[in-house]
Amino acid sequence: MPTDVLEMPAAVEEALREVSRIKEIVTEAVEDGVKTAVKAIKQGRYAAEDMIGDAKHTVRKNPFQAMGVVFAAGVLTGALVGWLASRD
Repeated sequence: MPTDVLEMPAAVEEALREVSRIKEIVTEAVEDGVKTAVKAIKQGRYAAEDMIGDAKHTVRKNPFQAMGVVFAAGVLTGALVGWLASRD
C-alpha cells in the first residue's frame, strides 16, 4: 500500500501538466481565431469602403446613367413586391 501512496502524487502531477498543456493549446487556438476574425472584418470593411468610393465616382461621372439604374431597380423591386403580394 505505501507504493500506491507514493505513485499518487506523480499521477496527479502528470494530470496537472496535461491539463496545463491542453489549456495552452486551447488559449492559442482561441487567440488565433480572434486574430483571424479581426483580420477578416478589417478586409471586409476595406472592400466595402472601396466599393462605396467606386460607386460615388461612377455616379459623379455618369449621373443620368446612375439615375436610370436606380429608377430601373425601383421599378423591378416594385413589380416583384406587387407580384409576390398578388400571389396570396
